[in-house]
Amino acid sequence: MKKKLIYKIAASSLLFATIAGAASCTPIKKGEYASGTTTIFCDDGFKNILDEEIEVFEYSYPQASIIPIYVSEGAAIDTLLSDGTQAIITSKELTKEQIAFMKSKYKRVVRQKCIAVDAVALITNKDNPVQSLSYNEIKDIMNGNITRWSQLAGNDTTKIKLVFDNAESSTVSYFKENFLPKDAKLADKTNSFAQENNAQVFDIVKKDPDALGIISVSWLGDDLSKAKEVPMDKRMEDYQNETDTVATTLTSEVNILKVSNPTAENDFSPVAYKPYQAYIYSGDYPLVRKIYMVSTGSNSTVLHSFYTFVTGYVGQKIISKTGILPYELHQRVVEIK
Repeated sequence: MKKKLIYKIAASSLLFATIAGAASCTPIKKGEYASGTTTIFCDDGFKNILDEEIEVFEYSYPQASIIPIYVSEGAAIDTLLSDGTQAIITSKELTKEQIAFMKSKYKRVVRQKCIAVDAVALITNKDNPVQSLSYNEIKDIMNGNITRWSQLAGNDTTKIKLVFDNAESSTVSYFKENFLPKDAKLADKTNSFAQENNAQVFDIVKKDPDALGIISVSWLGDDLSKAKEVPMDKRMEDYQNETDTVATTLTSEVNILKVSNPTAENDFSPVAYKPYQAYIYSGDYPLVRKIYMVSTGSNSTVLHSFYTFVTGYVGQKIISKTGILPYELHQRVVEIK
């Protein structure tokens, strides 16, 4: 009931914002940025990224306003397909059938572009002795074949508490598609607990030694948190500076597990890696997925201006500060100690 109420409130805000955006947008010339107000629906896993993108965009273009609404990935896609919003950020592209539907029913032209490569991280409490997992061990946990911490390390025979944000999130979708049989549910096979967002997952893992959290790595990077302590004008100088910036530090408040994936392609190497940008880029960290921005906004709207910003140089440079990999920037591999 609580989740339904939250969604109704979001939908009401959306209606107001859509009306305001439609009334305030005026035709613009090529290369200019529109003014007005609009909304974007986004999976909670990418909240840290979108918040910074909006803050910098609105600082650069004070007459533009973007209202983010954080929901599950499924709700974001459904809202776009019902023309309740004209932009979403998701780990899935629209299908050809969905694109054709939007054009035939609403006369909308769909633009979608990969903006980042995200890593899904597994986190544990600082007192938990487990430091790494193999791809097959993760599969066994997700399928209920490994249920207790003693099957992985130490003498702790308590059950593994699998903690994720919500049942329709992009991270849960990723694990279901990669580790479970078709139509299977995590709750059917694991001792699992759904939360409302990634922040709650992080907080539970910090307190509970038996918890295993599933979270987007963009929630774990320290570089963006430090960047927010810098005045906006100085941050803008850094974002506009044409150098290759890479986030190099992840939080130390929880254990971020290393993951190995011995395959024929890597000569069955047992080496495990943390989800640093360097290892996302090299392909050594195996739990990755693409992130897309999907827009149906026309050229003369503030939404299209924001789409151009996020997929452009500065928008991609911002993503490089979050701990995940910007899709359009060439990353240098750095030594991580």
